[in-house]
Amino acid sequence: MGLELYLDLLSQPCRAVYIFAKKNGIPFQLRPVELRQGGPHLSEAFAQVNPLKKVPALKDGDFTLAESVAILLYLTHKYKVPDHWYPQDLQHTALRRSCLRALWHKVMFPVFLGELVSPELLAATLAELEVNLQALEDKFLQNKAFLAGPHITLADLVAITELMHAVGAGCQVFEGRPKLATWRQRVEAAMGEDLFREAHEVVLKVKDSAPADPTIKQKLMPGVLAMIR
Repeated sequence: MGLELYLDLLSQPCRAVYIFAKKNGIPFQLRPVELRQGGPHLSEAFAQVNPLKKVPALKDGDFTLAESVAILLYLTHKYKVPDHWYPQDLQHTALRRSCLRALWHKVMFPVFLGELVSPELLAATLAELEVNLQALEDKFLQNKAFLAGPHITLADLVAITELMHAVGAGCQVFEGRPKLATWRQRVEAAMGEDLFREAHEVVLKVKDSAPADPTIKQKLMPGVLAMIR
């Protein structure tokens, strides 16, 4: 058995891994893990791949690996991808947390879990997102073509997949931010528009999710609350 990737494309880290592998022609077997079903990743079988029972996860023969940055760097080194992909630092902002919270507070709690979010909490979430968008534009992107310079890197891939969480929530993250909007166009073109759409199809349709079954909701709630704290 060759390389296997255990992914749910609703997950930002999973989308980053998926796009990177596809874009660089890395052969892999996709093992879908539907987190919204509340159970597949908690099974003992999946624990053999990732004892933490989280996605993304990688299995390459007898070797297993968890955590998206570690997986991206493993793929970078093993498959000899172009040097420009290798970043100095993937942990560039608090963007992931604010985008994740925007998705859950605007869409996933009220639509999928049937839980109301107070206007005050939603306003605080969106204000935090605005602060992090400004930092991404002013501190990291500045006047460069990409976050780390003239070429796309994993830093751009991680950031754009984070931002698409907020886009999936209906946030106009690129409106009024011409530098960020132009950067998004460059990143999408570098990845390939078809692959970009394919990877983000799930999150862009999440507003149409059917309400969760009460049993699944009960299983998901503790993990969700811990994830978005």
